[in-house]
Order: sequence, then structure tokens, then C-alpha cells
Amino acid sequence: MRPRHAFARLWGWPILLGLLTLVGLVSALFSDGGFGDVLAWLTLCVPVAVGGWYGWGRRSR
Repeated sequence: MRPRHAFARLWGWPILLGLLTLVGLVSALFSDGGFGDVLAWLTLCVPVAVGGWYGWGRRSR
């Protein structure tokens, strides 16, 4: 496996979740209702859902 693929495999999802969180926080900060609030909710719910999936879902197994 090439080093570039190893980097993407290891850090791909954490970087994506970080970017989603950044977009959600900036959208929540600068929006005043409408689509910006919906975007903030959606982008901030994804990292919370992933954390819940791996936090509580893995504990019961």
C-alpha cells in the first residue's frame, strides 16, 4: 500500500467530520434563520451521531 493511501485511510473520516463541524459552527454563527440554521443542524448532527454510534453502539457488544 502506498503511503498516500494509508494517510487517506487513517485520516479521511476524522478530517471529513472536522470539516462538517467547522461548516456547521460557522453556519450557526453567521446565519439568521432559514437555510443557514438547517445547514448548521444537519452538519452538527452528523459528528454527534457518529460519536453516539461508536460510543454507545460498540459498548454493548
